[in-house]
Amino acid sequence: MQIRKGVCLCGAVRYVIKGEPAAAAICHCRHCQKAGGTLFSFNLFVSEADYEQEGQTMIYEDKGDSGQPSYRHFCGNCGSPVITKVPALPGQVLVKAGTLDSMEGLQPPQIEIYTERAAQWVAPIAGTTRFALSP
Repeated sequence: MQIRKGVCLCGAVRYVIKGEPAAAAICHCRHCQKAGGTLFSFNLFVSEADYEQEGQTMIYEDKGDSGQPSYRHFCGNCGSPVITKVPALPGQVLVKAGTLDSMEGLQPPQIEIYTERAAQWVAPIAGTTRFALSP
């Protein structure tokens, strides 16, 4: 069984993922851009049962384009986004891949969503299926 570890920037929030993520996706939506302060978010779809966290996160309740809530968990000390939970994906957490200790052996993303909102000079990632909006 693959075990991956991750941590926020200051080290206050640590986690372990037991097993492989079900999927990996890049999101170019404006909310992910603003929440991460970058061009897109690289998310790993992980079973909640395979995710163990030490340290407390603060939660920001966001609303996606669907109008449904999205719960963005971040470190209250350094602000690093750690996971997102959405009711449309029960039993799953979206782990922010940038917080992993290592990207070695990580599966590449399979899809890119909200590509209509991607910076024009960001090239499509090889091998991904692209969606202008969320599928």
